[in-house]
Amino acid sequence: MLGVCDTRDVSILSAPTRPLIFDGHNDVLLQLFRAGGISAADQFITGRNGAIDSPRSALGDFGGGFFAVYVPSSVDLDFKFEEMAKPAYDLPLPDPIDWEDAFPVVMAQAAILFELERRGALTVCKSAAQIRETLAENKIAAIFHIEGAEAIDADLHTLDVLHQAGLRSLGPVWSRSTIFGHGVPFRYPSSPDIGPGLTDHGLRLVKKCDDLNIMLDLSHLNEAGFWDVARHSSKPLVATHSNAHAICPHSRNLTDKQLSAIRESDGMVGLNFAVAFLRDDGRMISDVPLTQMIRHLDHLIEHLGEDRVGFGSDYDGAIVPEELTSVAELPKLRHAMEQHGYDNALIAKLCHENWLRVLEKTWGA
Repeated sequence: MLGVCDTRDVSILSAPTRPLIFDGHNDVLLQLFRAGGISAADQFITGRNGAIDSPRSALGDFGGGFFAVYVPSSVDLDFKFEEMAKPAYDLPLPDPIDWEDAFPVVMAQAAILFELERRGALTVCKSAAQIRETLAENKIAAIFHIEGAEAIDADLHTLDVLHQAGLRSLGPVWSRSTIFGHGVPFRYPSSPDIGPGLTDHGLRLVKKCDDLNIMLDLSHLNEAGFWDVARHSSKPLVATHSNAHAICPHSRNLTDKQLSAIRESDGMVGLNFAVAFLRDDGRMISDVPLTQMIRHLDHLIEHLGEDRVGFGSDYDGAIVPEELTSVAELPKLRHAMEQHGYDNALIAKLCHENWLRVLEKTWGA
């Protein structure tokens, strides 16, 4: 991982860095929360030991994306990553988190996002038009997203308030169960068809999100939950950070049947950079060539079409390929796409135009 403000690994890149990349998922707010909360905003602005900050964004022409608010469980990450480096694994999911415990964490991370906006580091965007304007000004455009709906109460009052505050995207679960539905454990090899789908609360959540034009993120939902959303939502089906199960048969990845449903709904999938979901063997080992990412892109484009594929890096929340440890190195990914034969129009779609298309269709603006 690059050191703070260390540009040595990037300055030698000769590939053009345009177009801007707008990304489907990052966890930088969680890392800033762990580093001290609002007081850690300086680290984002001046440079931090992580994947995303202002200096690295400028180097890699990172235009922003979905800034996830996530309530962490007490998990031994060393044990988790050690297990996921094995040829096969099935990690037990953490216990559900109560609303009373989740809500203050969500408020604290949302406060960090708005502090970054107050200090001019990014703009929290509530419409696709605002994202376009922000990207045109060469500034970071951020979507207020929540990964896992533990902080949403059964009556959905919290959802109304958070929407007023700018929430525009929500994942009903982060793998562990919520009152709304069930996710997939970190299991390889495995189908995503694990356990029951949405609860009655979850079905009401789908309707409310549709009414408020809040995008529902299907990443982390199990397959039964996916089909429940497909049956009950009127909006495009979107998985912000998921890969092709046909290449990597991990429980977190999408089957071709699911990809077909996403295409039918005119939805979207963001390619996840997490190595365990990229590698054929599902192992959490960072030695992953960019050609493996291109294989997933080719498969997604084949099944979804050129207008429904983008990126959902999971930066600051996952182990990623050695060549792409921060947004400063995104020019390498653009160059790999060029070398593979993607033309400028397709690269622009993958980098940000497809996200803007699906957000316009979902948000109505």
